[in-house]
Amino acid sequence: MRTWDTTRSISRSDTTCAFSHFPAACAPVHPTPACAAAALLAPPDIAIEHYDAIGALPHFNPDFEDALPASVVHLRERVHRAEGLLISCPEYARCIPGSFKNALDWLVGNPLFPGKPVALFNTSPRTSAAQDAPKLVLQTMSAVLVTDACITLALLGKKETSAHDIAADFESAALLKRALDAMAEHVSAHPRQW
Repeated sequence: MRTWDTTRSISRSDTTCAFSHFPAACAPVHPTPACAAAALLAPPDIAIEHYDAIGALPHFNPDFEDALPASVVHLRERVHRAEGLLISCPEYARCIPGSFKNALDWLVGNPLFPGKPVALFNTSPRTSAAQDAPKLVLQTMSAVLVTDACITLALLGKKETSAHDIAADFESAALLKRALDAMAEHVSAHPRQW
């Protein structure tokens, strides 16, 4: 069974970041609606796990690389176990939220990160920087952006945006299923060598 881990980078309920095992990454305690909807729609052979400790990571400090804090070791282990990452990250001032960038910074020194397949979920067509900023960082980190798994859901302005509402919406569900299929196809075509 594939596992995808999700984590939220901030506490707003309309945003998500996902690490995939697919784990998905999102920061506080509950998965955000986009990643939670993906988990509801995932086929039986894909498990999406939510990572909820981004907000608990210490501020990045490369001087700690030889003696990593336990929370960073846990993050790296989760990402290493993941076959791919699902990331739905909000845009703030045309950039990545600091808590999520902090998590990515802790992964930069991880020699097992390069080559990790990543799907980006954007929740508003008006926020192009929501995709561009993390793409730039992830490409710099040598992640593999699975283009067909990077989607934009039109959730901005909708009254009902719970995970169940998103999963029940024909258009949103179709996009999420297509993204999950593209990730699964990519992972199957490029098995991990470690």
